[in-house]
Amino acid sequence: MSKNNKTALVTGGSKGIGYGVAESLLKMGYKVAVTSRSLSSAEEAAKKLSNHGEALGLEADVRNFESQEKAVEKLLEKWGQLDVLIANAGIGNFGSVEDLTIEDWNDTIDTNLTGVFYSIKASVNALKKSEGYIITISSLAGTNFFAGGAAYNASKFGVTGFTQAVMLDLRDKGVKVSTIMPGSVATYFNDHQPSEADAWKIQIEDIGELVGDLLKMNPRTLPSKIEVRPSKPPKK
Repeated sequence: MSKNNKTALVTGGSKGIGYGVAESLLKMGYKVAVTSRSLSSAEEAAKKLSNHGEALGLEADVRNFESQEKAVEKLLEKWGQLDVLIANAGIGNFGSVEDLTIEDWNDTIDTNLTGVFYSIKASVNALKKSEGYIITISSLAGTNFFAGGAAYNASKFGVTGFTQAVMLDLRDKGVKVSTIMPGSVATYFNDHQPSEADAWKIQIEDIGELVGDLLKMNPRTLPSKIEVRPSKPPKK
């Protein structure tokens, strides 16, 4: 493990893609804070992750700007700087627009899109000081629409476009910005329980490896939008 004294904040880092990314960052020598709406979940994840380095569990709700500000403040109080933000927290509510409830729509947009805005807004000053890196986790659903995906498609199309605009806003400030757009990933997303049947899917450590590759890239080069999909999905 290379000690680089850099720090990262991973929203929704208690499980799934966020956890895989946090683990990868710790192995690279980063100090990593993971957030969850549940403090116990965040602290439990941080305890497991501490086998790989210095990890911190924080309670934060990306739907609430003040909550995100407090998470960033706590990280800065502990470590003094923020170098990487992984805006990962997300949910999935699926169904025909006829059946989609107002609550489902608002929760999806508030978490998946507004939550990314809040996370970046709360972190941007610290990231400008460190000339850091923002990576948002969008989805292939951010360019490919499907029946029953009205809320989720809207949120992820939004994240994809929003991130690209943020990249243009911040690159002359020394902050790099990328979005990763995974296809099927073996996670607990939408109440799924990963099993051996998910072996064909992208694994969380694969996304963690991809994040690591982005951070190692020469500063002159910026992969701004990355689509990643299973190499051999089952034939339908």
